[in-house]
Amino acid sequence: QVQLVESGGGLVQAGGSLKLSCAASGRTFSLYDMGWFRQAPGKERDFVAAISWNSNIYYGDTMKGRFTISRDNAKNTGYLQMNSLKPEDTAVYFCAARYRGDVNYAYWGQGTQVTVSS
Repeated sequence: QVQLVESGGGLVQAGGSLKLSCAASGRTFSLYDMGWFRQAPGKERDFVAAISWNSNIYYGDTMKGRFTISRDNAKNTGYLQMNSLKPEDTAVYFCAARYRGDVNYAYWGQGTQVTVSS
């Protein structure tokens, strides 16, 4: 089992920045891919970004150039730096983990709310 706890969400004005953290425990974090997803009210969960166990990085189309995903295996923590935030970025942000080579993310955090005011 892997336990994930997000933090760093909050209220920010449009154009501002937030940095989300995802603290992992329970297994060797360095062997897991980590992803960030978000879900706005009434909408499906969307892919935001992912970083593989060996640090390959992927972004959703609308996040490229504004969001940066990273990880610190020594701290068992992943991060999502979000810049130039827009009201449409308002959502609950979830981190997720999957063992390297797996297809589906098996482990999810509880989510952290990000609200961007116009």
